[in-house]
Amino acid sequence: MNESTENKGPKVPPSYPPRTSPPQKKPVELPRPEPKTKPVSTALPLPGPSQARVETRRPRMAVRNRRVSNWVFPTDSWASGKAVRNVTQAVRGWEYSHPRDSLLEESVRLLVDTAVRDAGKRVSVHVADQDGMVLVVVLSHTEAEPDQTVLASLASITGTVSCGSDASGEGRRIWSLLSTEPPRSRTPDA
Repeated sequence: MNESTENKGPKVPPSYPPRTSPPQKKPVELPRPEPKTKPVSTALPLPGPSQARVETRRPRMAVRNRRVSNWVFPTDSWASGKAVRNVTQAVRGWEYSHPRDSLLEESVRLLVDTAVRDAGKRVSVHVADQDGMVLVVVLSHTEAEPDQTVLASLASITGTVSCGSDASGEGRRIWSLLSTEPPRSRTPDA
């Protein structure tokens, strides 16, 4: 036999790890097969690991068969001014000359300021044409309790047909129904 191989003695493992190739940066993924037709699903997809679960809630407020406009404002000191401007523009666009701008402004400002005091992040304002009257609804999107003192202030505004406040899954909802009839002039009896 060869002398050089016999004199080496027992094999000792190296004191450092053997050099290996670095791992791949991105694992290779086979292309996914494309279906010929897209499946029609009526169910909502299941949420992924970092997504929230979708919960079914009761139906949201729905307005049908009438003219409607709505806006969302952040709860800041300018929310009521923006809401008054948008609501007045919408009502005048529907060719209503009543309620007067001052009465409409007073009602909308009271509704929005009340919702802003509920300390939510946003306020939703909805205005609708309901049976020849103007319905203004404001949602505060908080779990605040309905404040019944606001209703007396709303009812005292000239032209208010009805008003109300309640708590729903969407938050506190305050509304006012305003007449679009011109005020009757009083004539002396003959």
